[in-house]
Amino acid sequence: MNGSIYLADALQRFHESKDTCDRALAQVPFEQWQRRLDPESNSIVTLMLHMSGNMLSRWTDFLGSDGEKPDRDRDAEFEDPAAVSREALLARWEAGWACLFEALEGLRETDLDRTVTIRSKPLAVSSAINRQLAHYGYHAGQLVFLAKHLAAGPWRSLSVPRGGSAAFNAAMRKPPA
Repeated sequence: MNGSIYLADALQRFHESKDTCDRALAQVPFEQWQRRLDPESNSIVTLMLHMSGNMLSRWTDFLGSDGEKPDRDRDAEFEDPAAVSREALLARWEAGWACLFEALEGLRETDLDRTVTIRSKPLAVSSAINRQLAHYGYHAGQLVFLAKHLAAGPWRSLSVPRGGSAAFNAAMRKPPA
């Protein structure tokens, strides 16, 4: 596969993941964001703190430094703060995604031949990108599951609604107007 096509596709997948999370978050009252289904599960706040902390660590100076920054407190990301404002949490969430998008948009096809490190382990740039796509996809799924469980009203589907496959497929087969 052409490297520039790969980078564009990876960027698109990250944007889709963020969009899915954002549309799920919009359906849940903020008061529910710290709710855990059990003591060992993550809350929406936990997932947002962890994902954004990971993004800020991994994507800051992506090509030049280890992806696990020494100032990151990963363990704290799994402990919901006693008081967190919606604005502060969303600002951190947006900062993490912005860091990722800026780093990825700055990569060139030739960068795919480079090696980066994450926790002192060398990885090809493409492997590091794939690793993060899988990691964020895993947590995005958790976030959507929680959001659907905690939503205030009827759930608005984030993809093809139940019972809507035939209509969706028919619309996809229609030629553009």
